[in-house]
Amino acid sequence: MKRRTLLGMLASLPLVQSLPAHAATQVQVYKNPSCGCCGAWVDHLKAAGFAVRVTETDDAGSVRKRLGMPERLASCHTAIVEGYALEGHVPAADVKRLLALKPPAVGLAVPGMPVGSPGMEYGDRQDPYEVILVDRKGRDTVFARYPQPPAGDRKRL
Repeated sequence: MKRRTLLGMLASLPLVQSLPAHAATQVQVYKNPSCGCCGAWVDHLKAAGFAVRVTETDDAGSVRKRLGMPERLASCHTAIVEGYALEGHVPAADVKRLLALKPPAVGLAVPGMPVGSPGMEYGDRQDPYEVILVDRKGRDTVFARYPQPPAGDRKRL
């Protein structure tokens, strides 16, 4: 290989590394047709680079049950990404971290509809909430806390 060719390849390496490795990760969302906050969460995922398909249903609970997400962690919509269930207003950054870690789990949940979670914005108000990781036995642990605690107080997966 000629030196000029090698230098040209090396110079273009940062550009190549900035390109996506593959197509956007597909998220399938099941939501109530009249739910505006669910639509706002879908927009949050799209803005984070996810490809989102929406199926409108009046019974997201049956999807949640089929995926193995406990009813005690229910919220207003359920989604599937790479075999993981997402329940409620899970931040896109936590979905990306889940997909990078690939833990043996059912998925992530943000129970209820906490103000300040993606899709549930209300001015500057930010109620504290947790993103819960559900393992395959139905046990849950805290995956993330919002607002973020000081660095020394973080206990995350």
